[in-house]
Amino acid sequence: MVANKEKTTKRKASDAEATAEQIVSKQEPEESNQESSEASDYESDEENLLGSINNDGEDSSDSEREYASDDDDEEELSFESLDSDLDDDAEENEGATLKEIENDGDGESGAEDDEDEEEADSADDVNSDSSPEEDEGELADSSDEDVVEEEVKTVKEKTKQAKPDQKKKPVQKESDDEEHDDDELKLGRIEDVLGTGVKKTRGLNVFPSLPKVQGKQKDEYAGEDTSDEEDIRNTVGNIPMHWYDEYKHIGYDWDAKKIIKAKKGDAIDEFLQRMEDPNFWRTVTDPQTGQRVVLSDADVALIKRIMAGRNPDAEYDDYEPFIEWFTSEVEKMPIRNIPDSKRSFLPSKVEKQKIGKYVHALKMGWMKTFAEKRRLEAIRRAPKFYMLWETDHGTEEMRRIHDHVVAPKRPLPGHAESYNPPPEYLFDEKELDQWKKLAKEPWKRKRPFVPKKYNSLREVPGYERFIKERFLRCLDLYLCPRGKRSRIVVGPEYLIPKLPSPRDLQPFPTLQNLIYKGHTNMIRCISVEPKGEYLVTGSDDMTVKIWEISTARCIRTIPTGAIVRSVAWCPNSKISLVAVASGKRVLLINPKVGDYMLVKKTDDLLAEAPRSDTVDNERIQTAVQWGEVTEEENKLGVRIVITHFREVRQVTWHGRGDYFATVMPDAAYRSVMIHQLSKRRSQLPFSKSKGLVQCVLFHPVKPCLFVATQRHVRVYDLVKQMMLKKLYPGCKWISSMAIHPKGDNLLVGTYEKRLIWFDLDLSTKPYQQLRIHNAAIRSVAFHLRYPLFASAGDDRSVIVSHGMVYNDLLQNPLIVPLRRLKNHEVVNDFSVLDTVFHPTQPWIFSSGADNTVRLYT
Repeated sequence: MVANKEKTTKRKASDAEATAEQIVSKQEPEESNQESSEASDYESDEENLLGSINNDGEDSSDSEREYASDDDDEEELSFESLDSDLDDDAEENEGATLKEIENDGDGESGAEDDEDEEEADSADDVNSDSSPEEDEGELADSSDEDVVEEEVKTVKEKTKQAKPDQKKKPVQKESDDEEHDDDELKLGRIEDVLGTGVKKTRGLNVFPSLPKVQGKQKDEYAGEDTSDEEDIRNTVGNIPMHWYDEYKHIGYDWDAKKIIKAKKGDAIDEFLQRMEDPNFWRTVTDPQTGQRVVLSDADVALIKRIMAGRNPDAEYDDYEPFIEWFTSEVEKMPIRNIPDSKRSFLPSKVEKQKIGKYVHALKMGWMKTFAEKRRLEAIRRAPKFYMLWETDHGTEEMRRIHDHVVAPKRPLPGHAESYNPPPEYLFDEKELDQWKKLAKEPWKRKRPFVPKKYNSLREVPGYERFIKERFLRCLDLYLCPRGKRSRIVVGPEYLIPKLPSPRDLQPFPTLQNLIYKGHTNMIRCISVEPKGEYLVTGSDDMTVKIWEISTARCIRTIPTGAIVRSVAWCPNSKISLVAVASGKRVLLINPKVGDYMLVKKTDDLLAEAPRSDTVDNERIQTAVQWGEVTEEENKLGVRIVITHFREVRQVTWHGRGDYFATVMPDAAYRSVMIHQLSKRRSQLPFSKSKGLVQCVLFHPVKPCLFVATQRHVRVYDLVKQMMLKKLYPGCKWISSMAIHPKGDNLLVGTYEKRLIWFDLDLSTKPYQQLRIHNAAIRSVAFHLRYPLFASAGDDRSVIVSHGMVYNDLLQNPLIVPLRRLKNHEVVNDFSVLDTVFHPTQPWIFSSGADNTVRLYT
């Protein structure tokens, strides 16, 4: 078809009209003032050719010209190449009509064009060729039939020469001048329409020859648009397409009409389409329009080249010869003729220093020559041989073996292997016969050889089994299973447990505050009133003194007539009473301190003895007697006297203050007696002697009695009258013991300088043993409120420790020694004899052989 204003006729209604609408190359529309928005400025050469064929009777004035344009038309056109799928069909059907050739040339895009033409708002309507009404006016008459036949032959020849995989080139469009009409079209050469392959070279691009345009050419980049316009059907722009999920349309076209979403089938439809559609594998969905697009062979080939990491352009030559832009030949004549400097003739100092460093590194072995490196590499790669075991004769250097296993030593030879063994090691005839019978079972023999006796070592012959035994030895070393024992390296700092700082465990007594002086002999025992206001002491000067704690003033002195070995203040705060063990007597004394009403109430309570119908047996009557006091003793405060048949060493109260127990170590099975104050009766809890009893204690909560003999501690249930458990301190002589206020932990002191802590819920063995004293331990004590315990001994020291007992049974007690208080003197190898805590304050009292009582706060 040739664009001509003067001669325009209607196109004939023939099959060429439908074909002209479905041409392969779609030209983009140009802005115009026409009413129809579907008008196109250009048409392909095929359509122009069809116009000349269909209008046989009409003459075409421009049929022989390649281009027809005015002088003012400054447009450049580059045409798309026809699809190259025509090769095979063109060869088979040489006599085919141009309509068939054109239908084959549309390729795979023909089916899509048919569907797109039905949609009014599709992009093909916008980008399609001119409308039928305009086509009728644009068709030019062809006058000569010869010209038509020549053009048909030319199309067939060019179709045969076209390559099947030739790609389409986009149409470059320039805006037309407003002076020209939109109906004018420029016809290019068929060679330009079909396209010719042009190879690209590395670094240079050889562009195809541009079509010749009559008149003045216009610059391609003269307009504002410098890039190829894309065929964008959906005009919503670069936005997330999920914004249109709730709507029936997916965007708008150039005419602002809604683009309806394509119907989406379910999984069954997709499966059927996968089975039936041969192009399913090359079908993709356009995210802008939702349409299904079938990729062409060229697109698939392009994708495959990109995925393979190759150049997308199949015509690009990666191995073309390199163009040498600059010469590599050195000119004979120098560009600069400056004479050499003096420095260039002198050796460089920097190079001299570097060479010196290299020489020094080579001498020191830090740097290796290439020959040395090759030699070391060969040694490294060569197989390495070393002794698996240490040699029997000498120790080999085994540093190169990481995990070396030492060979087991051979047993030393015995008397039978001597050259002159004792006669009892020599075989007699019976033993020799027995040894010979086991020739087939040598492993059952008592010895692998027969002992022989020689007069001297020179007569000993060579051992015939020497080589075999050495071989068996090597075999044992080679085949024996070797297990490596992992030895844990423990430093001395890890053996010491990580204990908290004493600063975090305050308060505890640290300084000596008061000294109580008044006794003339060593003070064996002390006890504190339950309210913490007064202190009672017993001494070898046969007196008991009552002290005021806050002022260290002696309030009262009570003579007892014998050495006082134990004193104990009654824990019941409703009565004022002190039990004193002096010689064979136990004195219950009213100290007459504190509340006057309490003192009077205590006297009234002990004034009359209660009547009892029961009669004690002979063992109890002969062991203990409750007696009356004299007037002199009554004035001193003595209210009850209990006379025993042996010397009393200890007296201790029950927690409620009604029962108290006494200990007579020399009384055998009657060494422990329990007395009841309210009924003035005594009991013998044991019928047999379990050992030399040292001390006894009542459990603070449960009806249990702890009895400590020389080596064991027994726990008895007073209600069931049976032994609950036996504790094993592992010592030779127990000196004292104290029980925790909660009753679950026991502290035992021994004359062997050891302090033993028992966890009664854990085991009968010691939980922890402390060796913190340098001499015998005389006394131990627990604080009633604070997590503190103390021990005193003959090394002049009172050691205060932190002993926290947790309510959680799974957590062990925390024991931390805190402070050593060393203020007493040593007298006749005795120092600190007794210690006791204040009932409410973190204070501690200690009595010693230096006739003093000291208070530490």
